[in-house]
Amino acid sequence: MTKNCKIDVKVKFLSELCSSENFRYATPYSAGIDLRACIDQAQIILEPGDRYAFPTGIAIEITQPGIAGFVFSRSGLGTKEGLVVSQGVGVIDPDYRGEIIVSLLNTSPELRVVSRGQRIAQLVFMPVYTANIVPVNNLTPTQRGAGGFGHTGKI
Repeated sequence: MTKNCKIDVKVKFLSELCSSENFRYATPYSAGIDLRACIDQAQIILEPGDRYAFPTGIAIEITQPGIAGFVFSRSGLGTKEGLVVSQGVGVIDPDYRGEIIVSLLNTSPELRVVSRGQRIAQLVFMPVYTANIVPVNNLTPTQRGAGGFGHTGKI
């Protein structure tokens, strides 16, 4: 295992509500940095099935090639409250310089309240690969072939 897996990420704080004081890893072994709801109002109410695009008050610059930021749901918020990142995982491309926005979806049967400054998602930095696109007329055959959507069974 690599001893030092750190990269430099420049962070621009866009609001007094979000600062370096609350944009940090929670523990020495945390994989993600919590993103917070940087909203002007005290709270946002999400009815069941509602989505809301929450500003986070930060913009970033990833300084290492081959790395991107990924916005994941917070496990407790998703499991206990039913609030999840609406598109599954958000991708922050390394050349994006705008504010990070987190779209949350209320999957619970009850209304949920998100308060100003609440931790709503987590930002994880991971390597990415870009593909060389090679047009072909045929793909290499496999035992599976084009079978999908559960064709191998449930167990």
